[in-house]
Amino acid sequence: MNKKLAAALSGGAVLVLALTGCTSDEGNKELDAWAKKVCDAVPAQNAKISAAYVAITKAAKDTTSTPKELQEADSKAFQDLAEGYKARASLISGAGAPPGVENGAKVQQDVVKKLTSLSAAYADLKERVDKLDTKDQGKFASGLKDVSAEMKQVETQRQSAVTALKKLESGDTKKALTSQEGCKQAAEASGAAGATGS
Repeated sequence: MNKKLAAALSGGAVLVLALTGCTSDEGNKELDAWAKKVCDAVPAQNAKISAAYVAITKAAKDTTSTPKELQEADSKAFQDLAEGYKARASLISGAGAPPGVENGAKVQQDVVKKLTSLSAAYADLKERVDKLDTKDQGKFASGLKDVSAEMKQVETQRQSAVTALKKLESGDTKKALTSQEGCKQAAEASGAAGATGS
């Protein structure tokens, strides 16, 4: 069952700002200030989310751990993912709509809604893992199979959140974000991690 969980995680990547190397030529002070709010906390959030995905994948491939150890590893990782995406939603919500961007408020609210929903989905996975029967190998394996099936549905939610984020990070907003040190660090960390980009 662990391999199935690992398969559900393949492509389960970190939501990182989809950045390129371009910078803003003219600059927009209001938009730059908004981007700074968003970018300052991004490296820490991404580190937490990335580490959680690595932990789940590692646990899923582990053939030597006991059911209890697997349960604890998955539970902590799902908790970290729930907290990481909730923090990202709060950050973008707190930053407000990007100034001077067409439909900025609508796009921002869509991102917050989808990240909040994704956070709740991982919190639900944590609850399900916590309830697995670790004393019965058969029941544990069956329960883990159900969790991996649910993870595939969560992956669809994650893709939806990535799409919403990319919409937020386009045009002038993207230029403002790429000029911020925090977002540059996140992009570099994502590139170094290989398959952990959005």
